[in-house]
Amino acid sequence: MNKSRLTEGNPLQVILRFMFPLLLGNIFQQLYNMADTIIVGRFVGQDALAAVGSTGTIMFLIIGLVSGLASGFTVMTAQRFGAKDVDGTRRSVSNAIVLSVLIVLLMTILSVSLMHQILHLLNTPKEIYHYAYDYIIVICQGLFCTVFYNLFAAMMRAVGNSKMPLILLIFSACLNVVLDLVMIINLGLETRGAALATVISQGVSVILAGVYIVKKIPDLRIKRDFYRIDFRMLEKQLIVGIPMALQFGITASGTMILQAAVNTYGAVAVAAYTAANKVQSLLTQGHLSLGQTMAAYTGQNYGAGRVDRIHQGVRAAMKTNVVYSLATGGIALGLLQPMMHLFFTGDTDFAAMMPYAWPYVIACVVCFIPLGMIFIFRNTMQGCGFGLMPMMGGVVELFCRLSFALTSIYTGIYLLTAFSDAFAWVGAGIFTWIAYMFLIKKVEKKLAEADSN
Repeated sequence: MNKSRLTEGNPLQVILRFMFPLLLGNIFQQLYNMADTIIVGRFVGQDALAAVGSTGTIMFLIIGLVSGLASGFTVMTAQRFGAKDVDGTRRSVSNAIVLSVLIVLLMTILSVSLMHQILHLLNTPKEIYHYAYDYIIVICQGLFCTVFYNLFAAMMRAVGNSKMPLILLIFSACLNVVLDLVMIINLGLETRGAALATVISQGVSVILAGVYIVKKIPDLRIKRDFYRIDFRMLEKQLIVGIPMALQFGITASGTMILQAAVNTYGAVAVAAYTAANKVQSLLTQGHLSLGQTMAAYTGQNYGAGRVDRIHQGVRAAMKTNVVYSLATGGIALGLLQPMMHLFFTGDTDFAAMMPYAWPYVIACVVCFIPLGMIFIFRNTMQGCGFGLMPMMGGVVELFCRLSFALTSIYTGIYLLTAFSDAFAWVGAGIFTWIAYMFLIKKVEKKLAEADSN
């Protein structure tokens, strides 16, 4: 069996084999994001840690928009690769690169010029404002590195290679930690140093990923005359890419409002929420990895006309989701308090922090399974080339998160803020499941008609 093709073999085994390197890679990515937070918290202070955490939603919005577009562009790569269309695969790659360059330039200019207004809009506390600005402005200036690493990794996954992105992430994570220590401790650059470490480590990974693709993956190797936009393919890429970007943007808008709600409770609440959110994010990387797997798996099988394998893959993914959610839920409840100590020095008042951390983590743990459903069904639909319904799932998620967060701001009840993510996951999980059941029938009909012709 050709292991780069996800159209062959037992679906559960294929999914798990492809997912495992992705999971390790995503965990390493979270670990080097956590390294920023831990090193900043221990060597700069609690306010600096809160500042880095308060910019997380801004990063999610900006990077999510551009990375969503880039990932959407590579759906066509997976479909053409599944159909064994080498020329089409290469043209999808050249289109994605040209479009991504244009998008990164636009988003870098907008984000850098509007950052002060965004931070004020989020009610960023005065005592952490300068730390937050110093961190996020460097991240925005280095968007090219972040987006193109994600683009190259998505291209490799589209053709069934999930191991090289893992190797690059491990390297990047280790380099980031070293640079964090040098820039924060030795050079005294505080939060700006943490951001520089992230951008530089990702930039090195972009170079290595580009060299690897050129040298080792001939199906992604493009010719000079391919650097012209194929407008027929462009339309199909935008049909998927724009809704994916909007979906990230819609979801991020909800999390920004949630962050604004957290910010109203002060720096202690922001620091506690930041640390608890990092723990939650680390443990939910399996859900993200499963979704990334289903995008590549579905894209290839859709291109090959194998709707039966799409069904089998979704069932296998749901079983994996249940087992993973129960296991990580237990870990979160058992290790939250010890993991909180990683982020702060010994003189931190944990008694003041835990009332903000515990409700949030408990609410999330209860709803890990619906979160996994979102990633499975959304990425499966996107792998089939659908963009609107996955985006509408983001709208449902936004509405649910928004209703809890705004009510929390109005009433001053932190518990509503803590449950915002969980409520959003339940609503969006149910919606994406129903949408998948509806759209997969259209896929069956379309592929059946193609076979008959």
